[in-house]
Amino acid sequence: MIRYMHCRDCGADLLDPLDTLNGFCWDCRELNSIEARKLWCVAPMHKSNYMLITSKDLLAGLNNKGGLVK
Repeated sequence: MIRYMHCRDCGADLLDPLDTLNGFCWDCRELNSIEARKLWCVAPMHKSNYMLITSKDLLAGLNNKGGLVK
């Protein structure tokens, strides 16, 4: 198991033992999660479950009950 003493992105010292396992400081971990979150969203389906949307093509044809359907 590799333990990092400095952040892999910014080089800041890691003081929390949990941070030493993943190698990222709190700020860099937050920025990485924001960037990853921009690539997907969750949309509720009518009278059904939630659907993970990863492309705009899926989202465009989602509402087939009204409006313009592609």
